[in-house]
Amino acid sequence: MTRTVSSIVGGRATGQGPAGETEVRDPAHLDMVVSRALLADAETFVEACRAARRAQRGWAAVPAPVRGRAIQQIGRLVEENREPLARLITREIGKPYRESLGEVQEVVDTCSFFLGEGRRLYGQTVPSEMPDKQLFTFRTPVGVAAIVTAGNFPVAVPSWYLVPALLCGNAVVWKPAEYTAAIAEAFSQLFLHGGIPDGVFSMVLAEGPVAFEGLERALEEGVVDKVGFTGSTEVGRRIGELCGRHLQSPCLELGGKNPLVVMPDADLDLAVEGALFSGFGTAGQRCTSLGTAIVHEAVHDEFLSRLAGAVEGAAIGDPMEDVLYGPMMNERFCRRFDAWLEMIGPHHKLYGSSGTGRISRENPREGFVGDPDEGLYVHPTIVDGVTAGDDLYLTETFGPIVGVASFSTIDQAMDLANGHGYGLSSSIYTRDPLFVFRFRERISAGMVSVNNSTSGAEAHLPFGGNGRSGNGGRQAGIWVLDQFTRWQAMNWDYSGRLQKAQMDVADVPADLGFRLDR
Repeated sequence: MTRTVSSIVGGRATGQGPAGETEVRDPAHLDMVVSRALLADAETFVEACRAARRAQRGWAAVPAPVRGRAIQQIGRLVEENREPLARLITREIGKPYRESLGEVQEVVDTCSFFLGEGRRLYGQTVPSEMPDKQLFTFRTPVGVAAIVTAGNFPVAVPSWYLVPALLCGNAVVWKPAEYTAAIAEAFSQLFLHGGIPDGVFSMVLAEGPVAFEGLERALEEGVVDKVGFTGSTEVGRRIGELCGRHLQSPCLELGGKNPLVVMPDADLDLAVEGALFSGFGTAGQRCTSLGTAIVHEAVHDEFLSRLAGAVEGAAIGDPMEDVLYGPMMNERFCRRFDAWLEMIGPHHKLYGSSGTGRISRENPREGFVGDPDEGLYVHPTIVDGVTAGDDLYLTETFGPIVGVASFSTIDQAMDLANGHGYGLSSSIYTRDPLFVFRFRERISAGMVSVNNSTSGAEAHLPFGGNGRSGNGGRQAGIWVLDQFTRWQAMNWDYSGRLQKAQMDVADVPADLGFRLDR
């Protein structure tokens, strides 16, 4: 059944598409239309922000533990609707059903964590330097948060923004990827039915340039106080520039070129398992997907042989079956994958599959699950011989393509791990604690895994990157609270007189000329 989906503003579907409409097809079965998205214009985005501004003060007045109860109810609704929501994710973006279930569980975990934070939005009492005076700090909501997210994790990543923002007393306007329209509408209904008041939560379906125009107008009008963005580095730069003109600091979670370093003492079977999952799971369409495996020359050939064998034997195809990965999310990403394959040079060597590019009956993959001509499937590709000067090394490739480079010293490994300028996720495989701590000290990434893959965030740890991967903002755990609250300081003087800081301060007499006898 095809769903017709429109934006939700002020708690109600607009039922309109002033900027046109687009069909979203099941990437595993292109003859099936999952949703028909009625696209909003910039004015709709601005109106959603105005509605959020009107509703936010009342929501902030609700005690934080009560707001936490609303988050708990959202989590319960998500859990009760776990399977239909996961099936919708698989239908609309082609994520393997098992992974879709895991993504929905991450939303439940996020709600469970932030339920408790409703009772722990702690401030502090601070001693004053003067008598009869007390100092306090409070967390206060920023106001209206505009959240823009990508489609590869269509419910988990939005929850990292939406749940803490709402808990802290903010109103939110969410702009999901337009190619996840049915998912976005279903997820929004779970929030609204969980107890979020009209206007406090809105969802705007719009294409990127239109949403950017709406955000620009909303910032100029003063109806947005915080921007959260997950997406490409290029767009993140533009949003950072826009917010900077309005003296705002956005939370930017951008791309990655995540290294996996294999030391000579590594458990190679474990390293191969981690590289397989992080490089090819979700068809390589995670921001934390493995970019380049950086392998010590002593184990390079053995690691490459084992990884190629694992990739060749992996099940690929119908995402409702037990497969490593399914289709690309939509035609746009399929076309871009072809462009990334053009980065392969004459000094590279390919492994891992009988072909490259689109999987089809004419370009088959042995053991494919289903009919490849029905969907947007591409061959997994391992590219050996990657060097620091290659475009393939420097560019985030959003698909099932993994580079392999070799090194002889830890210094060379660190240069390769950091040289591309991204700093999201990273991994090292070793049994030596010295290598672990040297790697942790010198890696630019915001997240480090030891003997684990580059993918696998948990709801109670900070998530985010540095450099080309973000501006240092962190999502998830208690750390995200700093994105959606501002610290307010208060001093309360009950001495009955004006006490002036740094001037009316008592002194402690001392004999500073005293010396011990020698």
